[in-house]
Amino acid sequence: MATEAPARGGYLDILRAPHAARLLAGTLVGRLPNGVGPIALTLYVRDQGGSYTLAGGLIAAYGVATAIGQPLLGRAVDLKGQPRVQLPAAVVSALGMVLLALAGIGHLGLAYVAVVVAGLFTPPLEGGLRALWPSVLGREDRVHRAYAMDAVAQEVMFTVGPLLLTLLVSLWSPAAALLTVNLLGVLGALAVVLSAPSRAWRSAPREAHWLGALRSPGLLALLGSFFFVGLALGSITVAAVAYADDRGTPSVYGWLMAALGLGALLGGVTYGAREWSGAPERRLRVLVLLLAVCYLPLVLTPGPVAMACLAALAGVFLAPVLACAFIVVDRHAPRGTVTEAFSWLVTTFGVGSALGSAVAGPAVELAGTVAGFAVAGAGGLVALLVLLATGRVLHVPTAPVAPAAEPRHAVGTGAPTAVHTEKNTH
Repeated sequence: MATEAPARGGYLDILRAPHAARLLAGTLVGRLPNGVGPIALTLYVRDQGGSYTLAGGLIAAYGVATAIGQPLLGRAVDLKGQPRVQLPAAVVSALGMVLLALAGIGHLGLAYVAVVVAGLFTPPLEGGLRALWPSVLGREDRVHRAYAMDAVAQEVMFTVGPLLLTLLVSLWSPAAALLTVNLLGVLGALAVVLSAPSRAWRSAPREAHWLGALRSPGLLALLGSFFFVGLALGSITVAAVAYADDRGTPSVYGWLMAALGLGALLGGVTYGAREWSGAPERRLRVLVLLLAVCYLPLVLTPGPVAMACLAALAGVFLAPVLACAFIVVDRHAPRGTVTEAFSWLVTTFGVGSALGSAVAGPAVELAGTVAGFAVAGAGGLVALLVLLATGRVLHVPTAPVAPAAEPRHAVGTGAPTAVHTEKNTH
């Protein structure tokens, strides 16, 4: 059930809060190297005379390293604080790409070491921002709206980032573009960690356990579902390339991806403009159902204009699903593991997306473009089935709702605090 949000509760209200705009902008800029990493590596390798196979290998190594590093660095942030982890990690990650740009691809071993270092030390700025929102915004409803704005901002970054990279390549070179985006990444991380909320933030005391955030059954259920959401999205990117090839117009791929992003942008804006009642776990099941249903028409593969409309429809519920999932993560993350929990979501989604791309390729080769889009529909349906099958463990948050005087995600002195856990209304 939804009610209209008051005028003062929109995105502008959030951005007017002290530090909010800086934290959001700094996080987006800080994540730029990772957001455009695959494209930047491809352009650089090709400029150096390398093959697409080499580019794919380096991208895969970078992606795997990032998937491993995010939850580990997220746990370090929960233990040591943001400035002591985020900024050093950003610097080391950037140095990895500097090493690649300076050494070139003549020594393959060194090239792989460079991208693994860059990926492994990619700072968990995404999870860190979500951990900061309660201390910056205070009220529960504003935190939830910030999660929706966060999902929308991701779509903007993934649209603007490649355009910026292309501009840098046209002005200078792929190597210079690679260095520039990584310098911007360090500056973005610096803007975040020098802010008062980041310096003051402290995770709540945590129980020592080697599984960390993964000891929560509810979080594991959510991660299992989001693996398949990522798989669906990754398969769409490959199937869209095949569709463009079938039509003999490579530019169609760009239009389809732009339409997908536009749909997600509109869906996120609409979702964040309303206040939602009821348990987020129940709402997430409905949103994932709608996401899966909107993926299914892609198998019709009509003409480019109609296909772009279907791609926009397929994107509509992606940002709302992400925004709702952020709330569910916060409810199920064991005490003192919030950054790590959010980082696991990023990792699981990314690994699922990579697998989706890997599965869609053979599907297209064996059965055509329709089969590639069918992988997306199947992924969405399996994501829903996981949520339905694990409804019992998702029903009750891992940690009990804390009293107002003792918030779950503690912050340092001087910063407002808030409990931002929705009441379970089952």
